[in-house]
Amino acid sequence: MRSRLLVIVLVLVGLLALGLAVPLALTDARGTQDEVFADRLTDTISFAAGAQRPLIESGGDTGGTRAFTAEVERYDQVYGVAVLVFDRSQRPVVTSRPQPPVLTTDELQRVQLALAGRRSAQYPLLLPWDDAPMVLAEPVLVDGEVVGAAVTVSPTDALGAAELRTWALLAGLVLAALLLGVLVALPLVRWILGPVRRLDEGTGRVEASVRAGGKPDPVARNAGPPELRQLSVSFDRMAASVTQAMSAQRAFVADASHQLRNPLTALRLRLSNLSEHVDHDGADDHAAALEEAERLSSVLDGLLALARAEGAPDGDAGDAVSDVDACVDDRLEAWRPLAEHGGVELVRSGPRGLRARIAGGGIEAVLDAVLDNALKYTPDGGRIEVRTLRRGDRVGVEVTDGGPGMSDEQLARATDRFWRAPGQSNVEGSGLGLAIAERTVQLAGGEFRLASPAGTGLCVTALLGTAPVAASVQPE
Repeated sequence: MRSRLLVIVLVLVGLLALGLAVPLALTDARGTQDEVFADRLTDTISFAAGAQRPLIESGGDTGGTRAFTAEVERYDQVYGVAVLVFDRSQRPVVTSRPQPPVLTTDELQRVQLALAGRRSAQYPLLLPWDDAPMVLAEPVLVDGEVVGAAVTVSPTDALGAAELRTWALLAGLVLAALLLGVLVALPLVRWILGPVRRLDEGTGRVEASVRAGGKPDPVARNAGPPELRQLSVSFDRMAASVTQAMSAQRAFVADASHQLRNPLTALRLRLSNLSEHVDHDGADDHAAALEEAERLSSVLDGLLALARAEGAPDGDAGDAVSDVDACVDDRLEAWRPLAEHGGVELVRSGPRGLRARIAGGGIEAVLDAVLDNALKYTPDGGRIEVRTLRRGDRVGVEVTDGGPGMSDEQLARATDRFWRAPGQSNVEGSGLGLAIAERTVQLAGGEFRLASPAGTGLCVTALLGTAPVAASVQPE
């Protein structure tokens, strides 16, 4: 934005400078040319008056003709301006040079106008790069009758050089104006964008403070335009309100979960103790009540885990390192009895010796959530593969189950809180498992991906930053 503002200021300064310099340059060029034109016109009129006798005595070598010829030759030698005198038939009678300049068609039209009795009109503006000479023609009158024309052919090199010097001076002034505009605009732009820069720098700090539940550092300063200062004040108020709201939300979730845990435990205990006092007709309702109590306990555990995960900023794994092999082996050993009970085979593959940048317990939390979800949807006799992998500068774990899989629309919503796939409402769970897994991976600065290749159910991939290993990675 700073560059764009500087460009805008420079464009405005440049347009203003050009708007003044161009008319001034053209006016100066016209004034200089008018001076030359007036001087040459006076000389041409003088030569027209002196050319009367040579034209009357045309064809004769008289003293008057010789004197006039000597005069125009001296004039040409001093000023470098060729002088020609034409009679009525456009035949040169007197020339200041042995080889007179050849006139162009436009210049001959001026001679014809002079022979028609018309005076020289104002010459069009000659720009510095125009090398055409200035040709003036005046009629020669004898007793009011046109008998010929006196013509001067003036080179314009000196005129163009003078105009170029003036234009170069004006161009230098324009550049100086642009440089001055930059020197003035830099502190002005810095002053204008100061609040915007502080807002940009403070946004990241405010986000981290909001996620951590702390008080964000204010970004408002008593500097910059009043409107932007007010914007900074409003931003600080908004950040404080958001921090307070999120802190209250997390506190409510944590407090509510803790406060509900004790009565829920008591409720489950009382329901269990009632099992021997429930008759046959109420056995189904009693079992359903126990299942709902278990489900409520699972929801509370998930809310607590999600509240803890959302309390930290993304990518804040620090220097924590976890042994991927130990985490995978531990969780497979823990979930294997439940898998065997359901007739599901747990298989491990992939390279060993991997270490990932994630806080302790992070990989275990992800595997618990993903394996719990996989065991729910994998039918008896199915297979769940847990595979470690290395992809470039990342390592991770990939879990592929034998469930029904998901459509693209379902994959996009699978990590939403409390979301359940259509037709799976009777499956146990709170709908928080994948949301907790995704948040845990994001907390470590990793990537959490879901895919559903044809015939393989759901494939969940968690990629994390790699950490140095003490020994070489062993192949599968």
